[in-house]
Amino acid sequence: MIFEQVRAIVCKQLDIPEDQVTMDSYFVDDLSCDSLDLMEMIMEFENIYDIEVDEDSLANIKQVKDVVAYFEEKGIK
Repeated sequence: MIFEQVRAIVCKQLDIPEDQVTMDSYFVDDLSCDSLDLMEMIMEFENIYDIEVDEDSLANIKQVKDVVAYFEEKGIK
């Protein structure tokens, strides 16, 4: 469930089809995401889920599954 929500935001932000985004997709290498795109996505996630992603966690976000795991750790479903 959380993956579908994350994927929808990623696809909207990057203007790419959903079938291009998997749990194992790397934001930079696979999805051609730059640092500005990633920051905008993180801000969108923070707004939707009403949380703040700390800088240490932000540095570890490389793949879609990293975002999903972070939100699952925070109890977001």
